[in-house]
Amino acid sequence: MDYMKLMLSTLTAVLTGLFAQLRFSVGPIPYTMQNAGVVMTGLLLSPKYSLISMVIYILLIALGLPMASGFRGGIPVLVGHTGGYILGFLPSAAIMSYLSRRYLRLRGIDIYEIKLRDVVALISISLMATMPTYLLGFLVFAYYALGSNELLSWARNITYSMGLCSLDILAMLFIASVVIFVPQDIFMDSLIGIMLSKELANLLRSQGVKID
Repeated sequence: MDYMKLMLSTLTAVLTGLFAQLRFSVGPIPYTMQNAGVVMTGLLLSPKYSLISMVIYILLIALGLPMASGFRGGIPVLVGHTGGYILGFLPSAAIMSYLSRRYLRLRGIDIYEIKLRDVVALISISLMATMPTYLLGFLVFAYYALGSNELLSWARNITYSMGLCSLDILAMLFIASVVIFVPQDIFMDSLIGIMLSKELANLLRSQGVKID
């Protein structure tokens, strides 16, 4: 195992935890910037080490370190109603890594050489990569919400405030647990993750560290 890449995996895991603290709450779901860390992990590391980075992140939470949003840690965070989003980071980081590397190879450039058109393309790739996070987040949240009047009431209030008053329950939960978070994920988290990756890759290159 490449120890430099393992160190970088640990660094991106810790940075993801720091991004998790940049948050505000939309009802019972924290609106965090963790996706910026996931995108950055995928851009800086190969699929294998991207996955390792998110495993490290989840292990740190499981061990009780305050790495989840709101400086929380422990197993209850991972098995609670927002735990699906965190588990979704595992495939999302690896997919981001795989797809972004294919794109950059086709362009014949490295991450530190990206221009505006590449940023737009990478944002589109990040949306595809985030799909497992959305799916697992929705499934786990829906499981808990179907047995919780509090979560159901919150989701109903969200959709009613959007003028959507005749949705079935799963559509209502999907909008409340996924759709309302997509704009920030695309236009803020992904953009920040991409631009930070470019700067970090340039810094690492100047220190003789190669990004695969």
